[in-house]
Amino acid sequence: MSCDLFIFAGEKSGDLHGEKLLESLKALDPSLRIAGVGGPRMRAQGMLCVLPMEEFQVMGFIDVFFALPKLMRQFYLIARTILQFKPKAVLFIDYPGFNLRMARHLRKKGYQGKLCHFICPSVWAWGKKRIPLMAKHLDLLLTILPFEKEYFSSTTLDVAFVGHPLIQRFKEHSYKPLTVPKERKTIAIFPGSRKKELLRNFPLYLKVCAQLKKTHSDLFFAISVSDEKYRPLIESMIAEQGLNIGSDLALFPVDATHDLMKSAHAAIAKSGTVTLELALHAVPTVVTYAISKLDLIIARDILRIRLPHYCLVNIIAKDTVFPELFGPNFTKESLLTHCEKMIGDENTRSLCRNQCRALKESLKDKNASLEAANLVLSEITQK
Repeated sequence: MSCDLFIFAGEKSGDLHGEKLLESLKALDPSLRIAGVGGPRMRAQGMLCVLPMEEFQVMGFIDVFFALPKLMRQFYLIARTILQFKPKAVLFIDYPGFNLRMARHLRKKGYQGKLCHFICPSVWAWGKKRIPLMAKHLDLLLTILPFEKEYFSSTTLDVAFVGHPLIQRFKEHSYKPLTVPKERKTIAIFPGSRKKELLRNFPLYLKVCAQLKKTHSDLFFAISVSDEKYRPLIESMIAEQGLNIGSDLALFPVDATHDLMKSAHAAIAKSGTVTLELALHAVPTVVTYAISKLDLIIARDILRIRLPHYCLVNIIAKDTVFPELFGPNFTKESLLTHCEKMIGDENTRSLCRNQCRALKESLKDKNASLEAANLVLSEITQK
């Protein structure tokens, strides 16, 4: 068995990016033979799947530690497969802890094809030692944030800013109206996509929603359900807080995410890519991240991650666009205070929305998937 390109995506966001990349690659060269690791979206594009992406989904330092034996077995299985298939190029999508080790391992084993990485690791946050290692082993780095290229200026690595995939995704999305009370202001709630995130974030969100309901009768809360298997858990948490589905709030599937953002007056969201999506919709948002004490110690004292901002939106803007409540700063009182401002303080709301528009302009109007596909195809066809 052989292929032209092997693609690896180890998490949901990677599967989403991989789907669009595969669409673009197939459009540019329908004869391209592609194998790899991916999720349901990539598999639907006809990629020969060596191992399902779902096997790699873990979160947090502690979870990764306990999953190490399994991850190591999968690592060597994929490495053997790539060396057996001898693709002209390998494209890694995000998931840097695994993918950068794979790049190094493949070079050590004598792989001579092109190694490309789509979505730069957060070397601007931590792991700056990765920069020379990436320059040594990779042939091409495709970035989606405009400032990332400068971090590799002292290396010979070919780095290209292709734009952010969300820009094109929103342009292609056909927005539909939500079934929410028209006379009330919709507050969108994004509590996270994993069970641990829901357990850590959502109860506090609901406490604040219950409090806001007492002082703002014109509010209606719209909860994003990232995975239907968590709907019973979400409904039980809502019932515990004395809120009523229907009169106080409604639950919406993940497919309605962008429609929900379009209709939102303000939002509360767990830190992650969803905050950038909210910024691109110019929705005033309060960002939270409930981190365990052990993870906080590891991040702060061992990895020494100490940044002026931790929310992606604020990092890109190099300013506080969205208030961010991390670890011990994430309390009912702090969340309530910031929500009040984002909901009712027009000066705060206006400033936030203007900053969101400026951020969108900085990401450029590019079709990131098509740009990336063209560059990867160039690597494959190089003699």
